[in-house]
Amino acid sequence: MSKPDHLLVDIASAVESEQSNQMSLTVVVQGAVITGRLAPEAVWRERVAEVLRDSERLGPFAAVFGSASSAAVLRPGEPPTHLHFHVARILQGSVGIPETGGMYRIAVKDVSAWTVGDFSYSDH
Repeated sequence: MSKPDHLLVDIASAVESEQSNQMSLTVVVQGAVITGRLAPEAVWRERVAEVLRDSERLGPFAAVFGSASSAAVLRPGEPPTHLHFHVARILQGSVGIPETGGMYRIAVKDVSAWTVGDFSYSDH
């Protein structure tokens, strides 16, 4: 989208202000269908930092996502520019990748279509 969808920005703002991670959403970004639940950016960053801290090779990168940098996440009154998905999957045919769900950060301006809810997929 050349201009971000105001309704989608309002949804992202509600997730941020309510600090809820229960909003299911499916988006299309450059032809890829991504489905999952939105999380507030600070919560998303902390979860990514936790995963990185558990990695021997990637541990040093945890600080980039951790609480020290979370203070600069979203300034009051500033609309969100990104969607932060957790337990998200890229839908490929009848399979969701990764199976367990991943952590994705997507620019609102790059979303070409979206719907509320997440799509199920089948391993069969």
